[in-house]
Amino acid sequence: MSVTYAVPAPLDPVPRGRAAFHLARAAGCAPSVHNTQPWFFVDEGQDRGFEVHADGGRRLPLTDPAGREMVISCGAALFNVRVAVRNLGFRPVVTPLPVPADQAFLAHVGWGAHAEATDRVRAMERALTRRHTQRGLFGPAPLPWSLLEELRDQARAEGALLHTVDNPEKLRMLAQWVRTAESAHRADPGHAAEIGGWSGHARRPWWERVSRDACRLPADGSLFAGRDYTGLLVDCDGRSRRWTARTGTVAVLSTPHDTRLDWLRAGQALQRVLLYAAAHGVMAAFHTQPLELPDLRAELQTRLIGDRSAQMVLRLGHPTHLSASPRRSPAAALHVARTGAAS
Repeated sequence: MSVTYAVPAPLDPVPRGRAAFHLARAAGCAPSVHNTQPWFFVDEGQDRGFEVHADGGRRLPLTDPAGREMVISCGAALFNVRVAVRNLGFRPVVTPLPVPADQAFLAHVGWGAHAEATDRVRAMERALTRRHTQRGLFGPAPLPWSLLEELRDQARAEGALLHTVDNPEKLRMLAQWVRTAESAHRADPGHAAEIGGWSGHARRPWWERVSRDACRLPADGSLFAGRDYTGLLVDCDGRSRRWTARTGTVAVLSTPHDTRLDWLRAGQALQRVLLYAAAHGVMAAFHTQPLELPDLRAELQTRLIGDRSAQMVLRLGHPTHLSASPRRSPAAALHVARTGAAS
């Protein structure tokens, strides 16, 4: 299914409220597909609310024709907004998809009743800047079973499921799907150009690129093939690789259905898992390649998670090093609603 996302008309570009600026800064720490940061935010002013919008000009039409990964990215930003509101001492009141006719308007966040931030909220707020995407191998220490259970609980709290894949046969099968999809992407000149447009070698501002490590680390250095941001690799290494502890814990995040609301839910669940993990020194690597090819996504769902919709494939583990991807300034993503624009 292909969905058209219009590029929104620009609003007044200078933020006025300090609280809105704080929310935009928190939201901008979210992970996004190839660091496209496909969002913008609107401060309605006078404590009326904060809006999260998808920026259609930052969608990847070949990688993400329906905008699924873009909405998941915005869902992760939305969860960060919720954390920031709670950390300021209020309960966030979230209205998802408030204007059905406006596909880009993903959520309205209002200021609810006063509620002092808890220790867990403060830990998640600190994890906003601590969380980074891992590429390559993890350290050898396995994740405690108790932590994995807690991560599953975090996903369930947002209406999603985190399925850990620990069966050796299923791990090999999933790794093969990742390699097959990545090979297909590399063989497609249009797709390769689209990915290269967001790489460290592209002529884009430095704050709109993937991290340098994404271009420097070997994409095929682990059981699960990584993205080729260099455009120099022709095919994935087809040699049989065995799972090692340094692969990390492999998981699939799923939702009951596959609607825009499910995508938004998946993004919030993903970020909740990532922040909880980061607060415990655990980071994630992402392998969404097979979810970008309909046939492989359908096979993955049938053989791994049944009748649910797969939204993210990730590995979790203890990072060997940390490298942050650059971000736009909050001011660049935050707008102020024109007088009378907010209802």
